[in-house]
Amino acid sequence: MAHVIKGLASSVPDERFPLVLPDGSSYKSHNMKNTTEWRFAALFASFAIVLACSAAIAQAPIPGRYRTNGLAVGCQANTFSRFTVFEAIEKTAQAGGRIIEFYPDQRLSNEDAGVLWNANVSDEIIARVKRKLTQHDIKAVGYGVVSIPRDEVQARLVFEFAAKMRLSTLVTESVDAIDTLEKLAKEYDVGVAFHHHPRRANDRGYRLWDPNYIAGLIKGRDTRIGACVDTGNWMRSGIRPVDGMKILKGRILCVHLKDMTEFGKRDAHEVPFGTGTSDIPGCLEELKRQKFAGDIAVEYEFNPEANLPDVVRCIQFLKNYNKVSGLENLIPGS
Repeated sequence: MAHVIKGLASSVPDERFPLVLPDGSSYKSHNMKNTTEWRFAALFASFAIVLACSAAIAQAPIPGRYRTNGLAVGCQANTFSRFTVFEAIEKTAQAGGRIIEFYPDQRLSNEDAGVLWNANVSDEIIARVKRKLTQHDIKAVGYGVVSIPRDEVQARLVFEFAAKMRLSTLVTESVDAIDTLEKLAKEYDVGVAFHHHPRRANDRGYRLWDPNYIAGLIKGRDTRIGACVDTGNWMRSGIRPVDGMKILKGRILCVHLKDMTEFGKRDAHEVPFGTGTSDIPGCLEELKRQKFAGDIAVEYEFNPEANLPDVVRCIQFLKNYNKVSGLENLIPGS
């Protein structure tokens, strides 16, 4: 690892991928080539590599160019559920996100009436979505929440879709299929993250809301089998997100990050990060402590037809949260 950081710190910036500094400016505006400032900035950029290489979870890494302050930040497409897949990609880019997690059966585009985006689409549609992602420089990282059957032949269709899209993670609640999921996760080298909806007062059989249940479910399984943390659903269930994250230490594959108006209220809704009760800074610090290397997807379901300004604020909050970069642990004397 030391030789990787040393190489970065002594190299010249690549003009194709401008480096963004903690204050939001680029190295060009500082005329930093071959200077102490450039070496400092290169060290900052290397944090993403440190995270990816040090993480214990066996999961396809998200390239460093899609990270800011070491974090892969973007949107769950469900944030833009009133819009199409193509529009969700556009809005994620407009909000400043670099990654997107898709969900099943969102309308593909305004030009394709009746066409839904899911694992059964043709290769031609997959190619079109890839081109749209490339156009906006967005990386698709996940797909869910998707029901995956126990039958291996049927389950394989979902994993084939993940492979074609080069996804890092499939998000599911298909507990009964865990043996099949583990086998295919190994074969395709794709993470499988168990998601949780809020606690159900009239359904005691639903246990995924409890992080202790998920921890027991995935214990002893391949490290590609993990958890998708939904901080909003934990808040609605009366669980503090930081506490839940600690229970799932080392097995968190991805995060649906939400700041909520109230704790323990099922009808609570999302608010811009830092203005609610979810302790977003504490969540980020806990993820840093765990050397989390997955993606953080903003899932903002409130005011779905006009939520883009609030999503922008959420993503900007993450980009500006310098403590999570870990620079204090990488720079001598800090």
